[in-house]
Parts: sequence; structure tokens; C-alpha cells
Amino acid sequence: MPELADTFERLAGEGPDGFYSGELARDLSATVRDRGGRLTEADLRDYRVIRRRPVRARYRTREFVSNPPPSAGGLLIAYALRVLDALGTPRPAESAEAVAALAEVMREAQLARGSGFLSGLTRGGLPRRLLADDAVAAAARRSQERVREFRREPAGVPSTTHISVVDARGNAASLSASTGCGSGVIVPGTGIQMNNMLGEEDLNPGGREGSPGNRLTSMMAPSILLEDDRPRLVVGSAGSIRLRAAILQIIVNVVDHGLSVPEAIDAPRVHLEGSALQLEGGIASDVADKLEESGYEVVRWGGRNLYFGGASAVGLGADGTLEAAGDPRRGGAGAIVE
Repeated sequence: MPELADTFERLAGEGPDGFYSGELARDLSATVRDRGGRLTEADLRDYRVIRRRPVRARYRTREFVSNPPPSAGGLLIAYALRVLDALGTPRPAESAEAVAALAEVMREAQLARGSGFLSGLTRGGLPRRLLADDAVAAAARRSQERVREFRREPAGVPSTTHISVVDARGNAASLSASTGCGSGVIVPGTGIQMNNMLGEEDLNPGGREGSPGNRLTSMMAPSILLEDDRPRLVVGSAGSIRLRAAILQIIVNVVDHGLSVPEAIDAPRVHLEGSALQLEGGIASDVADKLEESGYEVVRWGGRNLYFGGASAVGLGADGTLEAAGDPRRGGAGAIVE
């Protein structure tokens, strides 16, 4: 992709102003507007980064730190972890009860996205209300009842790259970037592909018109799990709405089941999509049978699949040992540099 390489070299020399103003900004705007869009040079010139406090939630004896509103992904993972913390994690990890517990906290996260959720992301106060002890306890009671009875309820309203880095001193970075599914529109001469975020139902239900000045929500959830104020796990994932489930399960695998980072990423995953419980290949057939007999609408996959996300994670042990792994589902990789 020589044109994209040239653009990167140009930005390295000019800095961010080379993207938000000048010739490149004119090309970006012209490409969008020629196709009926509304992106203007003034929109790019007036854009400002907003630094926000991360969303935080306790899980077992650790602290989960992630992308805050108006992004939705980090908050919903934080909520699911808090509900699971109150619910407890059945063992062994591969049992039908453990899968059901994961499914039900995912259902609670879906239900949390009901009326007022999207507007609440921009108004403020939503994390405090959603992560409050009474709200979490009520969700845990509902989840416990469904797990005990294996009873289904209607669900709520229903390509990304992630990089995780940590060094031996505990400096950590968790970075997600996305073009959505990709628009297929390339800005001529630049190699830049425009995103299609406004066309994603999960982020923009019904294709609603955005109001000037409002920031689009996101499911991306670059996250860090702290242990004694030190990064224990740096994690994030691709996969649209499935990335929440991937991150949730990797944390549970490391914290509750004692898996290494590569094992936690490689382990088969589940995902609740509406009323359908998706089971990735590798989950035992007798577990799937039990869930199905208990009333779940089970969808069985034949093997590992990129549908279940594309995570990257690094871990830092208390003794300073490092682990790194990328998701084999999407050709990910991990490396440790001595």
C-alpha cells in the first residue's frame, strides 16, 4: 500500500496538523462530499481531543479500567464484571453452569442498553447509576434465578485493530482503532479508507442523523486490569458487539480460572446474541446438550472463528514475568522483547 505509506511518512513529518488542515483535509472532505456526505474542512479543523476519566469497576480483588462514555463498550464490560463478581463464577470453567452464568451477565448488559442508554452516555451520571451497588445486586439476583432455573428471557435492543503493551516497570498502553467494517471508499492518492460507523446498527440504531457537536459512541474497549495499582492484564479486542464478550471472558479466564494469557485468549468463547447463545467450537457437546435441554437457543460452531473477536493481551506477573498473545482467530501475535 505505497500511497498509505506515503501518507504515514507525511504525517510523521508534519504532525497532526497535517491531517486536520491543509491538502489532506481538503482531499478527505472532497471525497466524502462528492459522494453526498457532509464532512467539511471546518469539521476537521475544529476537531478537538477530549481527555476523560476512565470508567472503573472492582472485580474480585482487582480493578478494571476502561474506555468511558460516550463510548459504551467499557461501561458495559464493567457492569458485566460487577454483576459476575456479585454472582460468583461456577466451576469448572467448561461446565454448563459456568457458561450459563456468563450468558446471563451478558444478557444483563444487553438489557442495560434499553431506553435512555444512548442519551445517558452523553448526559453524564450513567456509570454511577449503572454500577451502583443496588443496581448490580438486582441484576445479580435476576441472573442467579435464571442460572438456577436455566430460564431464558427476551434480550434487550440488540474492522477493528487492538494493540496491548506493557513494560517491566508497569507502564502500559491499551489502544483500539477502527474503520468499522470499512466503507470501501478510499481517498484518492492517500490510501486512507473512510470508516462506516454511522452505518453500524449497533452504534447508530435506525441510521439516525447525528447532531453537530455530538460524538459517536463506540463498542471499542481498550482496558487495563490493575492488581495493587499495577497492571496485571492489558487487553482489548476487535469484533463489534462480540468484543465485549471476548474481553469479559479473557479477564474471567485469567482471574477466576488461573489461565495464562495465551491460554485465556485461545480458550473457546460464548456470546449471547439476542436470544441465541453462540458456542464456539471446543465447548463440549454434552455441555451444549445440557444448555439446549434447559431452554437455551444454542448455536454450535465447528471450530474457532473470528466472529468471536480478535483480542490482544499482555500480562505482567507480580514477579515481573511478562506474557503476550494475539488472537489466533484473526492472525494476532504477541512478542516479548528482553
